[in-house]
Amino acid sequence: MSELFSLPDIHFADRNAAVIKRNIIAGFESAFFEAAGERLTLYPGDPRQLFLSAIADVIVLQRNIIDYTGRQNMLAYSSGDYLEHLGLLLGVTRLPPQRAKTTVRISLSAMMPGTTVIPEGIRVTTGDGNIYFASSQPLEIPPGELAGDVQASALEPGVYANGLLPGQINRLVDPLPYVQGVTNTTASEGGADTEDDENLRERIHLAPESFSNAGSKGAYIFWARSASQLIDDVEVHSPSPGVVDIYPLLKGGVLPEQEILDLVLEVCSADTVRPMTDLVRVLAPEEVGFDLDVTWFLERGDAAMSASITNAVTKAVDDWTLWQRSKLGRDINDSELITRIRQAGAKRAAVTSPDFTALAFNQIGVVSSSNVVYGGVENG
Repeated sequence: MSELFSLPDIHFADRNAAVIKRNIIAGFESAFFEAAGERLTLYPGDPRQLFLSAIADVIVLQRNIIDYTGRQNMLAYSSGDYLEHLGLLLGVTRLPPQRAKTTVRISLSAMMPGTTVIPEGIRVTTGDGNIYFASSQPLEIPPGELAGDVQASALEPGVYANGLLPGQINRLVDPLPYVQGVTNTTASEGGADTEDDENLRERIHLAPESFSNAGSKGAYIFWARSASQLIDDVEVHSPSPGVVDIYPLLKGGVLPEQEILDLVLEVCSADTVRPMTDLVRVLAPEEVGFDLDVTWFLERGDAAMSASITNAVTKAVDDWTLWQRSKLGRDINDSELITRIRQAGAKRAAVTSPDFTALAFNQIGVVSSSNVVYGGVENG
């Protein structure tokens, strides 16, 4: 979406209060001269200037409303309900909250002679009983089998139910005959709050790509991002004719688990999206680990601010770490790290590791170990 923000900043009305007030007073003085033939200067405290200042406040407010209204019709500036109306012109609506999903294995206490039917809606929860899931469809365990897998969704939508590791959902809420235990076999993910403006704006920008189902790269990116508002970046690659590999990356540089991969595959494999000749595969990006080893120094004159600068440098390193892993194919860039540390107030930074490393389109750089050391003060 860089094209949107590389355009010139635009405004539809002058909102400078001082200029508006000055012009109103100057216009009154000029009109008075033309009408009476006498020059008039309005000084502070003059009742006529106070009256004109009150009028100027109203005009300034109106100018701001005019400017705001005009900018809300532009994709780069629009927000909230106004952005939703722009999206509707292209058939794009804000994604509603989503429930987290996981796969739950239900185990029987003994093999049954017939098929054991586990009804839809059976609730399971974590060991502490704080987060509840319910099975999304009935489960049939064939005779001679001791367990079966079924997908379960969190009872309430939102990100709160994401990140539960296999084995953490292990309590059956609704007792069932012959059921010995339950456990999730995949990490829970896919739960999302209502789509934010930034993600919606990006999808509206990509929407024209979706008007064709000829399999363009932009179309696959649009549909992949439409699968979940948790997806923050997507790369599409065709390693061979007729094969399309899609790599989604979640917000915060988090790799998608199987639940999200399956969701993206379902959306991008729809008959109205995928050309019949395409084999669509959805794959997790590859993490490229590296050690972070940095020593930074402070100018002697800034020694009194060492505590605040240390905090700023720590935040700069954390922000760089997140920035580094938040976009697919972003090269591991030590120069960017040095720039951020210096902007935080350090005199210089000596980066032992990492060196600049070019990454492939489906890779992200991830810090394996971190050693950030304050090296002391130096003369300017």
